[in-house]
Amino acid sequence: MKSAAAQQSSGGNQNLSFMFMWQLLTGLPERRNCMSVSKLKDGSGWKVYIRFVDWQGKKQVHTKQTFETKRDALNYERDFIQKKSRDIQMNFAKFVEIYLEDIKPRIKLNTFMTKKHIIETRILPYFGNKSLAEIDSTDVIQWQNVLLCARDENGKAYAATYLRTVQNQLSAIFNHAHRCYGLPENPSSKAGKMGKAKAKEMLFWTKEEYEKFSDAIKDKPISYYAFQVLYWTGIREGELLALVKSDFDLIKRKLTISKSYQRINGTDMITSPKTEKSNRVIDMPKFLCDEMEDYFGMFYSLADDTRLFHISKSYLHHEMDRGCKKAGVKRVRVHDLRHSHVAHLISLGFTPVEIAERLGHEGISVTYTYSHLYPSKQKELADKLDADHGNGDMLDGLMEEKEGDVDENAK
Repeated sequence: MKSAAAQQSSGGNQNLSFMFMWQLLTGLPERRNCMSVSKLKDGSGWKVYIRFVDWQGKKQVHTKQTFETKRDALNYERDFIQKKSRDIQMNFAKFVEIYLEDIKPRIKLNTFMTKKHIIETRILPYFGNKSLAEIDSTDVIQWQNVLLCARDENGKAYAATYLRTVQNQLSAIFNHAHRCYGLPENPSSKAGKMGKAKAKEMLFWTKEEYEKFSDAIKDKPISYYAFQVLYWTGIREGELLALVKSDFDLIKRKLTISKSYQRINGTDMITSPKTEKSNRVIDMPKFLCDEMEDYFGMFYSLADDTRLFHISKSYLHHEMDRGCKKAGVKRVRVHDLRHSHVAHLISLGFTPVEIAERLGHEGISVTYTYSHLYPSKQKELADKLDADHGNGDMLDGLMEEKEGDVDENAK
């Protein structure tokens, strides 16, 4: 057993180390009132009182109550100081809190909620209790193997694109720690990537398949008109569900996309579109303008700012199931109508630049992901090369004849 003196010395060293970190954080000499844990006057619990200097050099006071035990209060105090001191020895789960606080003001709420859900369900259960600094590439590889072997409730493996999305979230956390908090390197980068960035096959409907589907759902007008807009304009689900009457100029045949509908934590929210380029004005075919005028006429009263399609994304998915079964066409996702619109535009001969502008893509590189939809052009391309090669042979023959004439004249 340690002597009393040794125990006192050990405790004193820990206290000195703790106070040294505190002085680095606050820039203040150690004083009793810099931080404290004390019992509430009514005896119902414990509270924490901390004085510190923020990133602007201003003195701040942080208090929190009520903790059931002194241990809980001390643990909270320790975690708070670690977060403020940017100590990479902190618990991974605690760093995730910092990471989410840092990025939340910079991204859209629905993007943040998706990111948070993936982190909480696929990353924290494995890394949460580890120290941020002690996680290495072998830990990441083992985590990848767990996900690669995992199966859902139907016994299916996770999709390769989903695995890549999860991998990207982990990598983003480590990159943030590396760039902003002094982590020496990103262990996820050394471990290599998991999954695939793009799906093997992009599903879409031909015009004939879509027309069979649309005929099958005509018994529900709101469904019919909603899918007509999706297929013939190529807009996203969220953009469709945010549309109001004033977004349509039926005389000029224009549709303005300036917002998106999201349902977050059970609350309907209208947000800005997915990207800056998503703010756009789309030209509509005349027949679609005529159909939307008919749809407007079905309302007893329709204000300019009233949502035209007061339905949910789950409703659209249900109608997709119903319509596909009734029409006897292959099941595609609602988002695949956007792909189907692109496929149709490609078949009509439009260029990637023109299509990118209509769809609101940030660049034509996104639109080039649809390049596999050009298979019918390959034979035409080969035939033109054949024809061009034949013309080349003809030109070669003419050149030889001309050279022969020159030689004869020279004689």
